[in-house]
Formats: sequence, C-alpha cells, structure tokens
Amino acid sequence: MYRTHNCGELSLNQKGEKVTLSGWAQKIRNKGFIIWIDIRDRYGITQLVFDNERTSKEVYEKAKQINREYVIQINGIVLERESKNPQIQTGSIEIFVEKLNILNKSETPPFTIEEKTDGGDELRMKYRYLDLRRNPVKNNLIFRHKVTLKVRNFLSNTGFIDIETPCLIKSTPEGARDFIVPSRMNPKEFYALPQSPQTFKQLLMVGGLDKYFQIVKCFRDEDLRADRQPEFTQIDCEMSYVTQDDVLNQFESLIIYLIKEINDKTVNSFPRIKYEDAILNYGTDKPDIRFEMKIHELNSLAKNKGFNVFDKEELILAISVPNAASYSRKQIDNLTDWVKKPQIGANGLIWVKYESENNIKSSVDKFFNLSEIKKWIKKCDSNPGDLILIISGERKDCRVQIGNLRLKMGDDLGLRNSEEFAPVWITDFPLLYWDDELKKYNAMHHPFTSPKNDHIKFLDSNPEKVKANAYDLVINGNEIGGGSIRIHDTKLQQKIFKILGFSNEEAEKQFGFLMNSFKYGAPPHGGIAFGLDRLVAILKGKETIRDFIAFPKNNSGRDIMLDAPSAIDSNQLDELSLSLKSKK
Repeated sequence: MYRTHNCGELSLNQKGEKVTLSGWAQKIRNKGFIIWIDIRDRYGITQLVFDNERTSKEVYEKAKQINREYVIQINGIVLERESKNPQIQTGSIEIFVEKLNILNKSETPPFTIEEKTDGGDELRMKYRYLDLRRNPVKNNLIFRHKVTLKVRNFLSNTGFIDIETPCLIKSTPEGARDFIVPSRMNPKEFYALPQSPQTFKQLLMVGGLDKYFQIVKCFRDEDLRADRQPEFTQIDCEMSYVTQDDVLNQFESLIIYLIKEINDKTVNSFPRIKYEDAILNYGTDKPDIRFEMKIHELNSLAKNKGFNVFDKEELILAISVPNAASYSRKQIDNLTDWVKKPQIGANGLIWVKYESENNIKSSVDKFFNLSEIKKWIKKCDSNPGDLILIISGERKDCRVQIGNLRLKMGDDLGLRNSEEFAPVWITDFPLLYWDDELKKYNAMHHPFTSPKNDHIKFLDSNPEKVKANAYDLVINGNEIGGGSIRIHDTKLQQKIFKILGFSNEEAEKQFGFLMNSFKYGAPPHGGIAFGLDRLVAILKGKETIRDFIAFPKNNSGRDIMLDAPSAIDSNQLDELSLSLKSKK
C-alpha cells in the first residue's frame, strides 16, 4: 500500500496515528538541523518534518537529497503543528517522518508548479502534464467533471438516452471543412471526422428513440480564432414530436438546474430576441444583456448637415454610456485609438458629454448646434451624466464596430459581472444567406433546418425572406448552444438542397440515406447542441475554454506537447495509397 490517506484529509482527529502518504515534493525548507517538505497530491498538501535529533540518520540524509517534484512515500506520525497554517486544509498538523522512500526522481521543472507560476502559456502547454499538477488547472478539470455529471444526471432523469454515434463518417461539403481520414482497406477512399452527429441524431428520431443525448467530440478543420479549438465537446440532444417552444422550455430547465446546482444562483428569465433585433440593438447575434446600452441610429438627425465625416458614410450609430460624462479627454482619446485598431476597424469616434441640461459638450460643436445635439440625446434615451459615443461607416461594418465598443464600455465600467448570468434566446434567424463570392445561397445553420411553416411559400420567390425554425442560446455574450426544428419531409428537404445548389444526383449521393429514411415515417423532431467547453467556462466565470480542456491545442491548432500535426512515414503513405505534392 502506497498510502493510507491522501495529502488533503489529515487533521487533528488523526493526531498520534501512524500514516503513510505518497505524492510530489513541492517545497523544501532546510534549516540545517530541521527539514520541512510539503508533499502534494491531487487532494492537497501536507507538511512533513525531519529532525536531525529525533529522525534516524539514514532517513535524515535521504531527506537532504529530495528536490522539487520528486515522487516520495513516507511513513510517520501525525503531530499537532506549533505554527498552524489556516490557508491549507491540513494546516493544523504535520507528519514526523520515520521512513522515507524515493519512488522516482525528477529533473528541475521548467516552471514553478504552484498556484501562481512563472511559466508562459506556450511553455505550460508543452509540459501540460506538469501544468495539470497545479491547483488552478486541476480544479478546472474537476469542475468540468462536476458539470458533465450534472448534465448526464439531469438528461437521464428526464427521459433522454445516451447513445454513441460513429466517429468515422461520410464527408459532406456543408459547413466548415472536414478532417479527412484515409482508409487503408478501401484505397483512395476517405472517412471524415464528424463536425457534429447531426444526421445520426435525426436517424435516431426516425428509429423511434425519441429523446437522445450524447456528450461527444466534434471536429472542424477551420481557420482558428482566439479561444477556438479544432476538436471540441458538445452536449448533443434531439427530441421527437416537439415544437420550438418545447425544445426551448426543456433546455431552459437544464440551464436553470446547472446554474442552481453549480453556482447556487437562480435564473428565471430567458428573454427571446429576434435575430434582426439583436443585430439592430446590439450589433451582434450574441448580445450580452447584463447591461442595456443599446445602439441607436442617428442617420435622420445627423446626415446631410455639412459634416463630411457623417455625410460620406452609410450609417451613423450611437451608444449612450451611463454615468460616463466625467471621462477625461485622455480617456476618450484612448477609446478613439481603440476603435481604430485593425481588429475593430472604425475611422474614429465622435462624442457628446451630457453633463447636465445646461452643460453639454461635444467634439462636433463647430458643425452642429445645441438643439441638434439635444435631438441626439433624446434619440439615445440619455440621462444627465451620460456619455454618447458615435461611430459612422459602411453598413456592413458599422454595427459590429459599435457593438464591440459597447462590450468594451461594459468591461471598463464593470457592467459585465462574471457572477451574474443573463441568458437569452436568439430566434428567427434567416434560413439562407447569399454568398457574393460563390454566387449561391448557403444555409445559415445547416441544410436540415426547417423553415417556419408560414415562410415556406417564399422559398421559390424570395428565399432570403424565409425565416428558420432555429434558435441560439446566448449567456453573457457567448453563444452556448444552438439548434433548430428539422426538416422531416423528403420533398421539402429536396427543395432546400436545390436552392443550395445541389443537383438531384449530388443530393442523393451526399444525403440520400437521410432523405430515404424520411420515406418511412419520420416524426417531427428538433434539437440543440451546447458547447460543453464554453458552458463550463461561463459557469466558472471565465472566458477561455482552453483552461477547461486537459490537453488543448494552441491558437494555430497545434498540440505543442506532442508536436502534432506532424509528417508521417512514407511507408504509411504507401499503405494508404497516398502521395504528397511537392511544394513549388
């Protein structure tokens, strides 16, 4: 037996007992006549003591050999500490060591394995197995486990069945790029790794398994942005005989349960905002509604007044920042520099300080009189003490730019409290959008999303007018999940494929198995998928999903610990009937 107890459970209740502990040596303090070593495992830290008068010479000499991260085993007696440490669970005791065994030596780690480390992100990812020993990382993974367990229990207790679906599937041309897997037994043919189990969960509904879920790995070979992983985990769900309201009510219950169980907070309100209204009022389809600060259009009040900055642009948008009229010129200049950053892309920033009814200042006093500016104030629903910030630009960019500015002001003013949860459903998405580059329609979500019943009539005459039976759940400005009511009629599915540019032959080749299944009595069905990594991060009050993944990839999609992806042996290529093109 390597241990009788773990390093986090001993207390004065065990005073005088003989115990055996195993773990890593975290901190060593050698005073010459006495040595203290902190031994650590997953559960905590316990202080060990070696005394050159009471400890045997053999054990004391061996203790002097211990370095950081050595794996050790000790036998000893639990003593009450003279100088107690209330910061750790075992701070009232220490172990007088009678026997010491070095189980494994360690080289000096490349960074300190403590709460606060001196290792940068890339270094810690290269040595992730060491980083996992640190409490912040370890506790995040334990937290993820806790959330996952709660999800499984909730869904299982409400009639959902956990069913695995294949990881080697057929490649389809929709959505993001697939990760492709060559088949050795079927030369020159390929599997794909699933971007989601979408078609399989629909087939499960056809099969009569009317409430399905799966916590499943998904893969997308797409250009990576900050905090996005090429492989991620979904809570994937599907239900039969449901309307949109049924799905939303079911999964509101899940989110209410998780927030209560994990965070001990109560959430009652799940407002529903149409996609168009979200874009109009917040500049994004992922609005953070923990604070108001809606976007207002000033075109009718500010264009064609002789101010070229406004007159030459398509759109003039404003936000009213509460209690920010006290901002200094330097602070506003900093905001101007911020909106001009390439990632934001605005041309500049116009401001109005509404200090009081009799004290209104702006950066455009030379071009607009007080009565005109007061109209802006009224339009923005501003109150005395507010700061109005205005951006003008092209229609396709301007709302996004001021939406980003809104979030920044929310951060700067402390309006985005990580301990507060503000969920919102975004509904009524467009079913399709026009791709100017490819000169074709694409599905806003995926090609299996059902149009709203009263919009089906527009499919032939005006496809862009068609709204989808689709919905996203957003919490604190982050998309947590998304889903839709699915098409379950072969003819309607064929029509959608045709609008998307598929020939009958292409549609049959790619999705014939699904459309054929509809011929055998497919029930109405719909579902949703939540990003588990993102959900866990939000419940923990964090923004970075990488912190909650045991072995994440970096922002380039590389595993720098394994050095993957990497080249493979020419013999493996031959077995797969593959050859590589040489770079020109």
